[in-house]
This record gives sequence, C-alpha cells and structure tokens, in this order.
Amino acid sequence: MKNTFTTVKILSLFILVLALFSCGNEPIHKDINDVEETLPVYEPNLEYGLNLDSFIVHKNTLKPNEFLANILLKHHVPYPEIDRLAKASTKVFDVRRMASGRNYTMLCKKDSLEKVQYFIYDANAIDYIVYDISDSLVIYRGKREVTTKINTASGIIKSSLYQTLDDAGVSTVLAIEMADVFAWTIDFYRIQKGDWFKVVYEERFVNGKSIGIGRVLASNFNHYKKDFFACYFEQESIGDYFDSDANSLRRAFLKSPLKFGRLTSGFTMRRFHPVQKRNKPHLGTDYAAPTGTPIMATGDGVVIASAYSKYNGNYVKIKHNSTYTTQYLHMSKRFAKVGQHVSQSDIIGNVGSTGLATGPHVCYRFWKNGSQTNHLKEDFPPSKPVKPANMKNFKTTFNKYKTLIDKIKLKKKKIL
Repeated sequence: MKNTFTTVKILSLFILVLALFSCGNEPIHKDINDVEETLPVYEPNLEYGLNLDSFIVHKNTLKPNEFLANILLKHHVPYPEIDRLAKASTKVFDVRRMASGRNYTMLCKKDSLEKVQYFIYDANAIDYIVYDISDSLVIYRGKREVTTKINTASGIIKSSLYQTLDDAGVSTVLAIEMADVFAWTIDFYRIQKGDWFKVVYEERFVNGKSIGIGRVLASNFNHYKKDFFACYFEQESIGDYFDSDANSLRRAFLKSPLKFGRLTSGFTMRRFHPVQKRNKPHLGTDYAAPTGTPIMATGDGVVIASAYSKYNGNYVKIKHNSTYTTQYLHMSKRFAKVGQHVSQSDIIGNVGSTGLATGPHVCYRFWKNGSQTNHLKEDFPPSKPVKPANMKNFKTTFNKYKTLIDKIKLKKKKIL
C-alpha cells in the first residue's frame, strides 16, 4: 500500500512538471514579458540639451528695461556672481544685447531656495546662449534643429503681390524673396490685375513651428501674359537664378530702385507739373513710397554726387561706366558719399519729399551716353549663362521644377 502511494505521488509530480513546461506550448516566462511590455517607457523632457524634469522650470519673456541682473537677483544669484557672469560672457555674447521681447528659460534647483542652475537666452528662433552656473561658470552657444520643407504657392494678382500672398495665407516675406529673384526682369511697380505666379520655395521649421521663408527654388511669373521663369541652380558652389534658356536672370541694372511701392509718373516729354502748374518734360520715373523706405543703387558704380539742391532735394548720382549714369532725387536721408564705390542693391538713401515734391517718392533718372532715357525701355543683356559643362545637370534640375510648377493649381498652397 505504501509503495502504491509513493508511486501515485511521483506520477502526480511528473504530470505537474510536464504541464508547466508544455501547457499551450508557451514559454514559462511569457507572463513576465507581458507585464514588462505594459510598463511605461520614460522619455526625458529634453530641451537645450538638458533634462528639464530635473529642475523647476521658469519660462518668460524679457520686458522693456528688464536686464539680466534684475532677473537673477530675484532668484538668489548674488550680484558679484552676476557681474562675473557678464564679464565672462563678452566673448560668447554681450549681455547688453539682450532685447525685450526675447524669450528666456531658467532652470532652478528643486529645493526651497530654487537657486538658478542654468539661464538660457533665446537670441532668435534658432540660436540660444546657455549660462551654466550650477558649479563653475560655463557659457556656450547652442542651436535648435531646423527642418526645411519644400512648399508651393500660387495666386492671381488682384491688387499687389503682397496682398495676394496674404489672402492665400502665405507668409508675405515670400513677396520680398520673389521681388529679389525677378528684380532684373520684372518691375513690381507695374504688375497688373490678372498677372499670376506659381512658386516653389523652402520654409524652415523649429519644433514644428515655422520660423521663416528660405530660398525660392523656382517660379513662373506671368506678367502682361508673358511667362518669366526662374530656376535656382548652383555651379562651382555658387547659386544663381536662370531662365528656361539657361541664361542668368541678373542684369546690369535693377528694374527699380525700390523693392515695393507705386509707380506714379513715367518718363515723358510732356507732363503737367503738380507744383509748377505747367506742362514740361519729365525725364525720370517717379516711385511713391512711405518716407524712410530704403532706396537701392540699381547697378554697380561710383558715387559722383551726393548733395542737396532747391529742386532735387537730397539726391545721389552714380556713374556706372562710360555709358550709364543714374540719379535718385528727393531723399529724406543720403547714405552715399562722393567717391564711394557702391554695389547693386546697396542702400544709398531713404525715400523723402525734399526739394520740389508734393509727397514722399523717389524720382529715378537714367542716362545713356550722356542723354536721359526711359530705363524701362532698355533691354540689358544678362550675366553669364550656365556653363556648358554644367548644362546637363541644369536641364535635370530645370525639368524637375518645371514639372512641379506645371502641376500647381492657382491660388492654392501645398506642403510637400
């Protein structure tokens, strides 16, 4: 009887062990893994390369007349330490340049005093300066990661390029970028209702938030029912814009001395003068714009006059070569000096209404071989085209953007 009982115990134990190892053909540790998989994974709250979870975090914006010392003194940083910080910072960033409206972050100890361990100043959307005062003083610059996306936009002009972009919900900064691209080929003071555009451009993002427009990659601007195509292309590490025939969009002269404004009076041999009340030649082109609007040199050259006269007001005159000379009248301020060499697009003054003028504008005058002429009628040759050795790569780039632009529907914005 005893032997039978022993045999039953051994058999029962064997069956139990067999069940543990073979039940459902599942590994014995399955339940343990199931528990582990449900545990939350800790992800640190990283910003500026620091784990913010380790600190008490204070984020704020610099107010007018608020300085670094005002802020740190409130958080138990003694003035001698602040003075040492300011002096040590000069090689990295001058604390006197901290501007109201900029954001800053303070990381403080998790204790009753909450003494500052790190002070971080956002110099702009990308760059920041870290002041590590947790132990020994360490100051360094950092950069946020920037993501660039390719966007497209389009529109039909109703009043202005600026307004058309604004109505389409696109950053109006793109208007300035497009004006720069077509500065040699399109006079944006003469664009008319019904003109249209399609554009491919870069937009930069930090933490999913747009921080601004990047480079225009390609655009087709239909002006007076004529297509003007621009394609960005780099050769020998230098980028420029070229048309569909691989010619550079750059010319010897800009179409206008202002980026934006309104053409109020053109070149004519007979115009009724609003001040003198009589008909007389107007040998220039008037562009109206608010006082203070920057005036650009339309081409490279040397300043041969920078003065004031009764009729011209403040004016600047530039000799570009033996053939061409330009003059800019009625400025509120002059920045160019006689003998100074200026480059195309350099700011030489501001729009005003000095001299014989009824309102703020610039009268732009253009000489060719000693005679004043209408610059809008001149057809200047382009700069150097795409080099033959780079033509194959250019055609590939051009065709890629041309295909993309042809697919863009007018008035819509799309993120690729």
